[in-house]
Amino acid sequence: MSDLHVIIPAGGAGTRLWPLSRRRRPKFLLDLAGTGRTLLQGTVDRLEELASSVSIVTGQAHRDGVLAQLPEFASSDNRTLLIEPSGRDSMAAIGLAAYVVRERFGDDAIVGSFAADHLIARPELLRSAVETAIGAARDGYVVTIGLTPTEASTAYGYIAPGPALNDGDEAGAADAERGARRVAEFVEKPDADTAARYVAAGYLWNAGMFIVSAGVLASHLARLLPDMHARLETIARAWGTPAFEETLTENWPHLTKIAIDHAIAEPVAADGGVAVVPADAQLGWTDLGDFEALTGIVAEAGNLGEALRVDSDGAAVFASLGDDSEGPLVALVGVPDVAVALTPDAILVTRRDHAQSVKAVVDQLAEQGRSDVL
Repeated sequence: MSDLHVIIPAGGAGTRLWPLSRRRRPKFLLDLAGTGRTLLQGTVDRLEELASSVSIVTGQAHRDGVLAQLPEFASSDNRTLLIEPSGRDSMAAIGLAAYVVRERFGDDAIVGSFAADHLIARPELLRSAVETAIGAARDGYVVTIGLTPTEASTAYGYIAPGPALNDGDEAGAADAERGARRVAEFVEKPDADTAARYVAAGYLWNAGMFIVSAGVLASHLARLLPDMHARLETIARAWGTPAFEETLTENWPHLTKIAIDHAIAEPVAADGGVAVVPADAQLGWTDLGDFEALTGIVAEAGNLGEALRVDSDGAAVFASLGDDSEGPLVALVGVPDVAVALTPDAILVTRRDHAQSVKAVVDQLAEQGRSDVL
């Protein structure tokens, strides 16, 4: 156990994995990879041995689902479930937990934010990178874990790594050896040609993992978003008192709706205050962001789902029927590049190279007022 206080923002609906992932049953509550543990449970599992405390931040709609899977978060002093009154993006969610940690454990407490819905094949490699990041965070940096790209993907933002921390002195040599480097730039999701250039230039994928001391985070937020800082401090001071829920409800709607990347990472990087630790290329990370990524995972495990296949090798079938029925027989003929998802009230068929477009179905259903299938 270290002095790391893990924060797990658990939000979103996983719209590119519809109809498996829904608003009330999002992907972080699902065992999509067939491991026997949901993505949220897996996130807690891989970080527990590093953590002094773990805080999950989620919406009211997911409170019962989280507690059903992780009942210890209802009663443990070091396992905290924080409920957002409404979605205000990642800065508010992470800030809420970080300021409560700061109130409880002080400015020097190291907080680390990790998404609830990612999958990592070799968690020991992530833990090694996080331990390096903790050292840089103690030196006052906002630290992110950069992932070595496996392809020139357009689905992720990229990080341009700069020189080693304290380049030119003895500490800098140690940082270079262990992989902690300044961030030269964060860049948004690129087009295909730009992504290829980034990969060739040694850029890293941005997986949204951040490690920083609670005091440093608060000082940056006080400078960049002073009203958010003041309101989060007010909320955190009420922690453990009967006034906490009322204080949270009163202040929450006024928090700026902004991602932590834009609120903290990008402006602080421009000032030289962000470091990146490249994770080992064998980490085996995926955010399971769409059916292409999910198919790759289940194909590697040799479990593409039950179906009759004729000239359809590699086509995947995912069933979430919610009962003991085996579901309908699925026959695939001449479609080696598709993913099929079956639920009691919806069927999706998509070519894997169109997997990112599944969100458009959810958008259309929302426009039609079809909340029954969202």
